[in-house]
Amino acid sequence: MFQTTSHFRQLRLAICQPLQQYADVRATKVTRGTQSPLRNCKAGDLDWVIVRENSEGEYAGLGGRSHTNQSWELATEVSIFIRHGVERIIRFAFEVARGRPKKHLTVVTKSNAQRNGIVMWDAVASEVAKEFPDVEVDKMLVDAMTVRMTLKPETLETIVATNLIGRDEFGAETKHADILSDLAAALAGPTSNLDPARANPSMFEPIHGSAFDITGKGIASPVATFWTVCVCEKGVMTRDLGGSATTVEMTTAVCEAIETKLGKARS
Repeated sequence: MFQTTSHFRQLRLAICQPLQQYADVRATKVTRGTQSPLRNCKAGDLDWVIVRENSEGEYAGLGGRSHTNQSWELATEVSIFIRHGVERIIRFAFEVARGRPKKHLTVVTKSNAQRNGIVMWDAVASEVAKEFPDVEVDKMLVDAMTVRMTLKPETLETIVATNLIGRDEFGAETKHADILSDLAAALAGPTSNLDPARANPSMFEPIHGSAFDITGKGIASPVATFWTVCVCEKGVMTRDLGGSATTVEMTTAVCEAIETKLGKARS
């Protein structure tokens, strides 16, 4: 049993890295029946797909510590950017954007402060953009991006970010990694509604954690699991959505709705 964060990390890396699951795709939207904390933000105003590079950057795992617990202790964290890796995630994001209604892609950067890897990221994005003349593209610094996501959510559709800027699944140890995806989740509503997918080859899972502290209480929302199944196969709310239904009751309601629709289709 994997009980610790380190064991969990080892398991995830053992899956993601050998399979080269370089694209982490996160659809974020305000759905009917849920309320965004943004004033006047309704269903349709916030409908984003965030594409995060999932194999390089800080995910490369290079670095270390020496002279531990000494006043001269040294720690290094190395981010790796390979042109092949940058090209494939940027091209993947353009293909996602091309298939969406607005055909609009925002490339997130921090090249004003990170002078090497992210500068190459920007250059590759400009090169790949020439292959997609039908896709409108713009570039935003990550700090300005948080403001835009909050004040002008309707101006965004598809977003591509590096591992550092996008999000890592392992929590607080990932420094800036929660900037965009966690903000998006907060703006859209409960994280229990969200699903991520890792592409090429694919792996699907809800974005929320295991939440062992509420195990057996019947208050967990199954919606993210439903969305995950929907992505994989391409009135009743739990408490986090403002309702009073238990997990079983909400799942039953969804199953009954599906059965009703299937019955009408057969008749």
